[in-house]
Amino acid sequence: MLLNVKGGLSRERKSELLSFLKQAQIRFRSLELLNLAFTHRSCANEDISRGSNNEKLEFLGDSVLGMVVARKLFELLYDRPEGELARVKSFVVSETTLAGLARSLAVDRYLLLGKGEEQSGGREKKAILADAMEAIIGAYYLDQGFEAAEHFVLSLVEPEIRKVLQNRHAKDYKTVLQEYVQKYHRGYPKYTLERKDGPDHDRTFWINCEVNGTLFGPASGKNKKEAEQNAAKVAYDAIVAAGGLEAARLLQVENQ
Repeated sequence: MLLNVKGGLSRERKSELLSFLKQAQIRFRSLELLNLAFTHRSCANEDISRGSNNEKLEFLGDSVLGMVVARKLFELLYDRPEGELARVKSFVVSETTLAGLARSLAVDRYLLLGKGEEQSGGREKKAILADAMEAIIGAYYLDQGFEAAEHFVLSLVEPEIRKVLQNRHAKDYKTVLQEYVQKYHRGYPKYTLERKDGPDHDRTFWINCEVNGTLFGPASGKNKKEAEQNAAKVAYDAIVAAGGLEAARLLQVENQ
């Protein structure tokens, strides 16, 4: 295994990790590997004795997650077009969904963060939670194998798949808006950074969204992806609020 996994966990940390495993209803042979999945780069950068961070596990977990979800959707929606499977998958493996799953497992309690990231509210950041969730999946795959990882992933995502199929999921405004602009204006929404505020460890990004020559925003987010999603929502709300337009009514129906 090409990962620098340091041993020597304290009794208190072992107890914390065992509490997580009980909550998640899974087992780990290597608590050190699980601990690595919770180690954000900000912590590893401040304490070199920790060796590494969870980014390689996140990379691996992303692939395992994608494979499991794709296979499940292939089985469930075999008669649907590929684009429909891709659309459902994009919601199920989104940052918002993964962060929600992480919160349901209290992942935020067990994260190892650097002081700056801790002070800036890192435990509540969707990106950090989602990345940690993928890292846990990657670590579990290495520790227990694909079959166990698949069972764990499905236990988490099958309810999310049902939400999407029943149209009860969190909406991806960027995707909906792009489909609208492509269909009615034969173009794409344009996102531009207006400004960014705050120190490096706690940035706030402000982004505008342009649709067919009309500017909406700016909207803010803790990263560019979140700010773009919020700017797309501003544009979407404005189009729907305009009322009377066939495109706006279609947009509203698609996103209910």
